[in-house]
Amino acid sequence: MSLIPATILTGFLGSGKTTLLKRVLTEAHGQKIAVIENEFGEENIDNEILVQDAREQIIQLNNGCVCCTIREDLRTTLADLAEKKRKGEIDFDRVVIETTGLADPGPVAQTFFMDDEIAETYLLDSILTLVDAKHGDQQLDDRQEARRQVGFADQIFISKTDLVDGQTVEALIHRIKHMNPRAPQTKVNFGEVPLKDVFDLKGFNLNAKLDIDPDFLKADDHDHHDHDHDHGEHCDHPHHHAHDDDVKSFVFRADKAFDAGKLEDFLGAIVQVYGPKMLRYKGVLNMKGSDRKVIFQGVHQLMGSDLGPKWAPGEKKGSKMVFIGIDLPQDILKQGLEQCLV
Repeated sequence: MSLIPATILTGFLGSGKTTLLKRVLTEAHGQKIAVIENEFGEENIDNEILVQDAREQIIQLNNGCVCCTIREDLRTTLADLAEKKRKGEIDFDRVVIETTGLADPGPVAQTFFMDDEIAETYLLDSILTLVDAKHGDQQLDDRQEARRQVGFADQIFISKTDLVDGQTVEALIHRIKHMNPRAPQTKVNFGEVPLKDVFDLKGFNLNAKLDIDPDFLKADDHDHHDHDHDHGEHCDHPHHHAHDDDVKSFVFRADKAFDAGKLEDFLGAIVQVYGPKMLRYKGVLNMKGSDRKVIFQGVHQLMGSDLGPKWAPGEKKGSKMVFIGIDLPQDILKQGLEQCLV
């Protein structure tokens, strides 16, 4: 049986997660989707499109999708769904987990890597984060959970853009890009999102395509030395003078190859100390003695690497890593990584 793709849907209260989910569930895409909800959501999806049966926490929707709430932990719910699918009691092609507005997506994502049974059944596809254009700035100012949700995202949807002027939206997009340059941002109205932006994004695939907006990096090379991202006098964007977010991204690049042993020791030590503050990190690495790219990524303390494609003839070898986290010590990371170069 092939792995069941799973998507984590996150976003602050009122950002439109339920609207987006309803749209995904009612659209005629021919896919059967199992939705797992964290119970204390602000608005349960079931009122309008499904019949409630209090005895059974897994409910079949009229279009063949399945809905259930987490009564126990996520791991149990996922195992239970997979078991029912194997027995032919319910049928679904993929899973969407809707987290509560206050949830940190980290532990949810880690469930897919920590547990062998879950890892052998499901494939974590991506984390989608909704940000409400009207209240997003304030929420990012006030709540670390909202900043974490942005830091974890593989794809960000900006909702309710019709309620604010263009300049406000652009400032929010600019702000978010500095927190997470990996995640593409899409403006959405009333949950109207093309499904290609929702499913099969392969955000957790270890692939050699390191999704960082190239313009973002170009602008940075030109404006800031060494990616220090402190946006001092260089940055003419008005918004930076108002916010100094604790969730930031940091990019490290090197032309020299890494010594595999040193790098492994250094990253292992860093993850031990700073793991809880490291939200997402990814890299394409040039390792001494390897003719192939090495691709690595992690969530919090969990880190994995894989051999990627061969370096093409004539391709300039180099390493590029992006770290997204809370108050990460860039100088320590940078010095440590430089000491791992051959």
